[in-house]
Amino acid sequence: MGVPLVDLTGWFDGTRRAEVAARVDAALRESGFLLITGHGVPDELRHRTRELTRRFFALSTRDKRPYAVRTGGRGWMPPDAQATGRADGGTAPPDLKETLGFGSDDPAGGDPFFFRPNVFPAEVPGLEVAVTEYVRCMRVLADELLTIFAVALGAPQDLFTRYTRTPSFTLNVNHYPPLRQVGAAGPGQFRIGEHTDFGTVTILDRQHGVGGLQVRSAAGVWQDAPFDPAAFTVNIGDLMARWVSDRWRSTPHRVLPPDASAPDEDLVSLIFFYNTDADARIVSLDGRYPEVGGGEYLRAKLDAITIGQDPA
Repeated sequence: MGVPLVDLTGWFDGTRRAEVAARVDAALRESGFLLITGHGVPDELRHRTRELTRRFFALSTRDKRPYAVRTGGRGWMPPDAQATGRADGGTAPPDLKETLGFGSDDPAGGDPFFFRPNVFPAEVPGLEVAVTEYVRCMRVLADELLTIFAVALGAPQDLFTRYTRTPSFTLNVNHYPPLRQVGAAGPGQFRIGEHTDFGTVTILDRQHGVGGLQVRSAAGVWQDAPFDPAAFTVNIGDLMARWVSDRWRSTPHRVLPPDASAPDEDLVSLIFFYNTDADARIVSLDGRYPEVGGGEYLRAKLDAITIGQDPA
């Protein structure tokens, strides 16, 4: 299974829009994952957002505790707050990570679970400016990808974006601490357990590492995902796979635990999860799946991976 690299330059400048859409279609059919360059997001913004969130993760647990939230909240999700491998109802140990979460905050979205005020820790000056701009860029890029998806299907360009007028979305900044900090993984434990994503499209800015991202092929073989520092990693989620009646793959993936060969490996990933309007009603293109509410579908998945009660 290949995870191809697609240069979006020809889409944005209008010279190769059909070619780019065809390459994206092929990637989503075969892999469900692709790398994209020519996306227009400044490298400086990516690096600044990562480094500022690193400053938060470097704080003591005591200093981070006032920002603790559960899945879907705006703030710090401590270690042992999530078990992503439980998304489909199975059992899995907690993920070996901590997360700083931001997301949709427009009250016009209507649903108070998905639209909440963001929280920017005072201990990290400049974080609000960087995150706000990064999220703006991600929203623009996500809608552009959804437009490419529609063109790939030969459909009206707003086939998907007509349902993202006031969408819910999340920017999860995941910190994968080094082995010397978290210790050896338990049985079946990963930095993020095996899962498929939940929504429409995911845009990942990750760091390369020994304990990094793996993608499962259609034949069931786990393979290390390729890495390009200039590229975003893009994949679709379960809602999109339903929407297109399984034309494209919502592919299982996981993040390996810290490895003894790299005990100091310390990684930070910026993960933008894009969804639909909370009240959107989604029907698969050929009627294969029953209509589902975009917000209801996502909420059920988030509830499944959450561990414990509301933090004190």
